[in-house]
Amino acid sequence: MCGRCRCSIRPDDIPRSCNLGNRRVRFVDTDRYRPAYNVSPGSNLPVIRRDTGANSEGAVVQCMKWGLIPSFTKNTEKPDYYRMFNARSESIGEKASFRRLLPGNRCLVVVEGFFEWKKDGGKKQPYYIHLRDDRPLVFAALYDSWKNSEGEIQYTFTILTTSSSSSFGCLHDRMPVILGNKESTHEWLDGSPSSKFDSLLKPYEEPDLVWYPVTPAMGKPSFDGPECIKEIQVKETKPISMFFAKMGTKIEKQSEPKEVEKTEKPKSPKQEPETKSETSHLKREYDDVSSSDIKVKVDEADIKLTSPAKKKANLKTSSDNQKTLFSYFGKN
Repeated sequence: MCGRCRCSIRPDDIPRSCNLGNRRVRFVDTDRYRPAYNVSPGSNLPVIRRDTGANSEGAVVQCMKWGLIPSFTKNTEKPDYYRMFNARSESIGEKASFRRLLPGNRCLVVVEGFFEWKKDGGKKQPYYIHLRDDRPLVFAALYDSWKNSEGEIQYTFTILTTSSSSSFGCLHDRMPVILGNKESTHEWLDGSPSSKFDSLLKPYEEPDLVWYPVTPAMGKPSFDGPECIKEIQVKETKPISMFFAKMGTKIEKQSEPKEVEKTEKPKSPKQEPETKSETSHLKREYDDVSSSDIKVKVDEADIKLTSPAKKKANLKTSSDNQKTLFSYFGKN
C-alpha cells in the first residue's frame, strides 16, 4: 500500500529519472503541479505516459490527479480519489476498472520517496522509504480520463502494489511496484498490448531501499515541509506478552516463603535493671547463715530485697500484706 509520497522533483528532471535518453518529450498541464513533501490522493503529480499522437515514439509528462476515477463513472458523481489510489497488481487483469487500461494506459510515477505506517502496539508509526543514494523511485501505474459535470476532462492514475520484499515485510505486507532499471521502465511504458508483465510486477528485493521513522504529524495531509522526512528516535514498545511474563515472575517471588530472622529487641534506656545476680548472691549468703541468726536478719534482708524497680513502679503499698521469703523462713 502506498498512500503518501514525497514529490518535490522538477518536471524537467522526470524524463531523465525514467532513463528516456534522447526521446522526444511533451509537457502537458505541468503548471498544476505543486512540489510537496507530503503528497496525498487528490493531488496533482507529473506522470509519464506514452505519446498516442502523431509522435507515437515520444513520451508525455502530464499532470494528473492521484486516485483513479474510471471513465465510466457518472459525471454527476463526486470523485473519490481515496477509493482507488492503489491497485493490486495480482488482480489488474481481472477487475474491469483496470483490465481495460492494461493494454494502452500504462504510465510511470516518479517520486523521491514514500511513507508507510508500521503498527506498534496500539499505535501506528510512519516511516519514510527511499533509495540509499536518494535517486528517484519509479512506480508502475495505470491512468484513465473522466469527464465531470462541467464537461472538463480529468486525468487520474493509480499506483500498482505487490507483496512486500523479504526485508520490507517487517514494515508492511504490501509495497509499490518499483521499476528499478532502464529495461523495466521501457518495458512497462512501451510493451505490447499482449504482454502480461508478470516479470515486472514483483517485490523490489534490492538492498538499496532503506527507511527510518518520522514524525507522526505528517499523518495530516496539511502538514508539509522538510520536517516530514526528518528522522526521529522512537521508543521500542515491548509486546504485552512480556508484561504478563514479568508479572508472573513477580507473583512467584512474592509467593516464596521468606526466612524470618530473629532479632533481639533493642533495650530501652528506661528498662529496669536486672536483679538476678543480686538475688543469687543473697541466696548464697543466706545459706551460710545459721538458723539461729535468721530472725535477727529478717527485717534487714527484707529491706535489701526491695528492688529500685518495685519502688519506681510503686508496686508495694501500705496495704500490701504479702509475706516475703525471709518472713516465711522466720516462721519455720
